Amino acid sequence: MERVLGIGGYFLRADDPAALTAWYRDCLGLDADDNGLWQQEPGPTVFATFDSGTDYFGSRSQGTMLNFRVRDLDAMLDQLRAKGAAVAEETQNMDGVGRFGWVTDPEGNRIELWQPAQSPNA
Repeated sequence: MERVLGIGGYFLRADDPAALTAWYRDCLGLDADDNGLWQQEPGPTVFATFDSGTDYFGSRSQGTMLNFRVRDLDAMLDQLRAKGAAVAEETQNMDGVGRFGWVTDPEGNRIELWQPAQSPNA
């Protein structure tokens, strides 16, 4: 059976695509080139489905949520707050999985930030 190899892209509608691209670059350090190509670091990716009535994504009109892996969740959240980003106050710890926090981009898309748990062999 043929299978997918990984996520090849994530696409967002935006009222101001250039401004939203700049926000992702300036606030999250997503250094994509002029064609949107971004070389991410290797690591785990989660693919999960949620019940259609979930509030986990923020607005019910948001059908998907982007999750970015981060090295230091607290430092990333502090950086986002310093730039005036809409950062959720709460964070979540999941034993064996890691820590989570959330920010909403200027177009209203809730983004999850994930600091994976350290593997016991690390």
